[in-house]
Amino acid sequence: MLTESEMRELAKFIVPDPVVSLYISTDPAAATKDAYRLRLRNLLKGVDLPQDVETIENYFQRDYDWTGRGVAVYSCAPQKFFRVYPLALPVPDLIHIGDRPSLGVLTRLLDSYGGYGVILIDKQGARAFSFHLGILQEQEGVLGEVVKQVKHGAATTVVGGRGSGHSVARRIEAVIERNMKESAEFAVKFFEDVRIRRILIGGTDENIAMFRGLLPKAFQSLIVGTFPMNIGANQSEVLVKAMQIGQEADEKRENGLIDKLIASSAKGTDAVIGLDNTLEAANADRITTLVVMQGYQQPAYRCKTCAYLTPKPHRTCTNCGGEMAQIPDVVDVAVSRTLRKGGTVEVIRAHKGLDQAGKLGAFLRY
Repeated sequence: MLTESEMRELAKFIVPDPVVSLYISTDPAAATKDAYRLRLRNLLKGVDLPQDVETIENYFQRDYDWTGRGVAVYSCAPQKFFRVYPLALPVPDLIHIGDRPSLGVLTRLLDSYGGYGVILIDKQGARAFSFHLGILQEQEGVLGEVVKQVKHGAATTVVGGRGSGHSVARRIEAVIERNMKESAEFAVKFFEDVRIRRILIGGTDENIAMFRGLLPKAFQSLIVGTFPMNIGANQSEVLVKAMQIGQEADEKRENGLIDKLIASSAKGTDAVIGLDNTLEAANADRITTLVVMQGYQQPAYRCKTCAYLTPKPHRTCTNCGGEMAQIPDVVDVAVSRTLRKGGTVEVIRAHKGLDQAGKLGAFLRY
């Protein structure tokens, strides 16, 4: 399963030899295996790198099990570099050749579907799931003391008896409180162990509110969605809900991010928008978060000596005087550079405001 650390490792792989980056959808519900093999041949048809083509074709012929919905492949035969990431999510069919892996598609997937912790909660216990790149995995759960339901008035039938309705209710409340605290402690350890970035909680409104209040504030801030669900729900039900809530929450988060980006840029504080301004920030290594519209590509120019980027045609670099070369997609280069420098990348599926602002922007370090 692809992790963010593996993404950073890919981003650091920059070599003088050509690197083939291949994305192909293999969703068995959408087409047959033979149809996908034909797509693969068409994608590789114009690639004049025989060793890489052979390695990629051999993988799909011998090793790929065709059960996933997509695959990301990176190959550089001269460097003996070959990485494959089967995915549970579909990807656009595309191929890219450059001096580094093309990471835009994987960045979008990690941004939308990566790093979720899902908790189902009731008054007795909790179930935990990790949700990453379309894969839901159930973890260990916790089960506390049984919460006994007592009919109203049942404990008051003996006059002067020690067990009153109120005392029974207090005992039940104490059991629920202990169970909830145990569930919250269990959840915190799970969140820390799995290193989740976002949290989804399923249960009744009452149970969710009680459980949420027991979490540390640091984890409360990571809650991006809640939903009604029985703790005994099957895994497919949880997966459907996780996908739905995750997508809705991500759209809301993206809208807030773009609004903040445009507002900060307009004030001239800690943000820029547009290709020229964003490349200027990338050249100065000022980008903390790069924000880019999905599918946005733009040819530009890069210095062979200092890697200075500019959208304007120049024979010599205005930064160091070195020779400039045209590159097919400067956006992908900016994505890789941002990741290598420890920043993050937000890939936005569709947003009118970002589209009008130039499809690209960045939050800055200083």
